[in-house]
Amino acid sequence: MNSSILPDWLVDLYSEWGSGIRILLAIVAALILRAILQFMIRRIVKGVARQVRKDGTESPLAQARLLQRTKTIGSVLGNLATWGLTFTVISIALTEIGVSAGAIVAGAGILGAGLGFGAQSLIKDLISGLFIVFEDQFGVGDSVDLGQATGVVESVGLRVTTVRDIEGTVWFVRNGEILRVGNQSQGWSRVVIDVALNYGADLAKAQEVMRRAALETAKAQPKLVIDSPEIWGIHALSGDQVVIRLVQKTKPETKDQLARELRANLKLALDKNKIKLASGSNAIYLNLTNR
Repeated sequence: MNSSILPDWLVDLYSEWGSGIRILLAIVAALILRAILQFMIRRIVKGVARQVRKDGTESPLAQARLLQRTKTIGSVLGNLATWGLTFTVISIALTEIGVSAGAIVAGAGILGAGLGFGAQSLIKDLISGLFIVFEDQFGVGDSVDLGQATGVVESVGLRVTTVRDIEGTVWFVRNGEILRVGNQSQGWSRVVIDVALNYGADLAKAQEVMRRAALETAKAQPKLVIDSPEIWGIHALSGDQVVIRLVQKTKPETKDQLARELRANLKLALDKNKIKLASGSNAIYLNLTNR
C-alpha cells in the first residue's frame, strides 16, 4: 500500500491483519452477493407466477402444478447459490491462512474408505435432488409420502428435502434415501368414504340416499369437487354389517375439507331416512322367515 495516502496506523493494521481483513471482506461480499441472488430468484419466481395467472391458457390444475414447480426450482437455485458461495469463501480463507485447498482435498483420500463412502453418499443425494426437481416428482407445498416421512413439503434442496407432518414435526430427508414418492397433490385427489350399514338395511334405498347427499354437497360446494360423486356399491360384507363405498374426485388441496362436508351430510341424510349404521357389536344377522 502507498503510505503517502493512508495513515501509518492503517498500513500497520493491514500488514498485521491483512489475511483476516481479506477473509472478512470475502465473507461480507459473499453475503451481499447471496442477498442479491436470492432477491433475483424471488423476483423471477414471482414474475413466472404472475405470467402463469395472467396467461390463463393452462387448466387450473396445470397452473397450480407449474407454480409449485417454479417455487421448487427457486428453492433449489437458492440452495445452490448458498453452497457455491460457501465453498468459495472457504477456499479463499484456506488460501489466506496458507493452506492449499487442493492439498486438503488430495489428503482427504489418506483418511481411508470412510470418507470415500461419505462423498459417494453426498454425490448420490445431490444427483437425486436434481432428478426430483427436473422430473417434477414433488414440489414445495405438495402433500407427500416419502416412506420415512409423510406431510407437506416445505423446501426441496439439492441434498435434503424438508417435510412437516400433521403434528408439526419437521423431517429432514436425504434425497438419496428417497426410494419411493407418493404425491397426493398432482392433478386430482379422491375422497373415499366407507359407510358401514346395519346388515338388515335396505341397500337400494341407502345407496340412493348417499348419492343424493353427495350430489347436494357437490352442488353446495362446486369449487371443491371434480366430476360427479360415484357409489361403488358393496365394499365389504360381514355378519353384522354391509360397507358401501362412496367416492368423489376433488382438488388435492381441498380433499380434507370435502371429506368432512360429505361425512356430515351423509350422517344427516341417513338419520333423516332412518337408515341405521352398523353397531359394531359383531352380532350375526339372521333372517328368519316362516316357510
